[in-house]
Amino acid sequence: MMSNAAKRWIPRSIHIIFSIPIAGYVYSPFEELPNYAPVVRFVSIPVLVLTGLWMWKGHILRQLISRRSAQ
Repeated sequence: MMSNAAKRWIPRSIHIIFSIPIAGYVYSPFEELPNYAPVVRFVSIPVLVLTGLWMWKGHILRQLISRRSAQ
């Protein structure tokens, strides 16, 4: 089993790593925006939304999963 600190560290790390392309998108020259747009739009933002929701409301999902497995 993983410790609680490790369970918190994994989504935080994923969240930080996938925010790096957004910084590149914002601070890149205007000519290079088409290169960053698909990655940011279809990969980075969905992953950031999912990990953000997991860190914010993950305890509710874990409660629902544990109740279903107990029944």
